[in-house]
Amino acid sequence: MISALYAGVVTHARHRAPLHRLRYRLVQALFDLEELPELARRLTLFSHNRPGLVSFRDRDHGDGSGDLVGWVRGLLKEAGIAADGRIALFCMPRMLGYAFNPLSVYFCHDGEGRLRALLYQVNNTFGQRHSYLLPVEAGEGETVRQTCDKGFHVSPFLPMGLHYDFAVKPPGETTVVKIVVSDPEGLVLDAVFAGERRPLSDSQLLAALLAYPLMTLKVIVGIHWEALKMWIKGARYHPVPPAPATPVSMP
Repeated sequence: MISALYAGVVTHARHRAPLHRLRYRLVQALFDLEELPELARRLTLFSHNRPGLVSFRDRDHGDGSGDLVGWVRGLLKEAGIAADGRIALFCMPRMLGYAFNPLSVYFCHDGEGRLRALLYQVNNTFGQRHSYLLPVEAGEGETVRQTCDKGFHVSPFLPMGLHYDFAVKPPGETTVVKIVVSDPEGLVLDAVFAGERRPLSDSQLLAALLAYPLMTLKVIVGIHWEALKMWIKGARYHPVPPAPATPVSMP
């Protein structure tokens, strides 16, 4: 199966005063959206669109309608990207009923299995959501490199008017998702997840639950804890603007 777990490490580094760094271990999942019903039938600890120790709910993602595949395919068609094949979503599942994904990445392929687009979906802690749909250019190497302007408020300690550079190694035996944030003066912040593949099995799900209890809850608690430390260090606070009128930025 395409679906798998990836155990790894997240690092964040702020390169402007006040300087700040963090590092923590994390398990993410890669879900082939067409495999979700089969995963729910095959695994005891995993459920799809119903409660479970580890679960995936379509309404947690996309536009919240529950038609996740239809939503992605509609965006691809609107953007004129020929990607009618497999869609795999890299995200954190619900664990013990809770989930919060600061960033989820959709890998969109054509019918011949070629990666044609990446869709980055961002959630902030103010209940807002925005996505960036970027085509994958022909001839990309092992690492896909993409770029776009920031169009959505995420951290209260970062302004708008920033620029994103993505460097993504698509999931295989390993995966890397790196985001570099910059402004006209140079580097502001970088964030990286690097992980190794694990089979998506009951034994691995149990191991993840034991090794990272309440992992998804700890993510949002950790975000607020790090924000508190930034505030104590004197970081400038930027008020939350209205969410973008257009929920998806695309070429």
